[in-house]
Amino acid sequence: MAMKLTKQVDPYTYRIKWSAEDNEFVGLCAEFPSLSWLAKTPEAALRGILDLVSEVVLDMQSNNEIIPQPLAVKRFSGILTVRIPPHVHRDLTIQAAEDKISINRLISSKLTAR
Repeated sequence: MAMKLTKQVDPYTYRIKWSAEDNEFVGLCAEFPSLSWLAKTPEAALRGILDLVSEVVLDMQSNNEIIPQPLAVKRFSGILTVRIPPHVHRDLTIQAAEDKISINRLISSKLTAR
């Protein structure tokens, strides 16, 4: 999917965290895992990663490269296939039967519980 990114609309997923190793805040973008921006304040880290992603997207556009689709606009099916050990599968099946619910409902409730 071709995408045009402007400074006014940035649909990517950003996170700012403290880096004890660098003794600074680091700005990250989930859709561009190889990019980061270090700064003394969280605000500067966010501004830095926003600008960096914008520059990278513009560069990718000019080189006709495929630009990552923002996670915020990506459609998800809701289907997730996960491999688990057989004994865990058995235990979940037993618990679901005892609770009189489907194993899918049991796993879904476990994943969404906080």
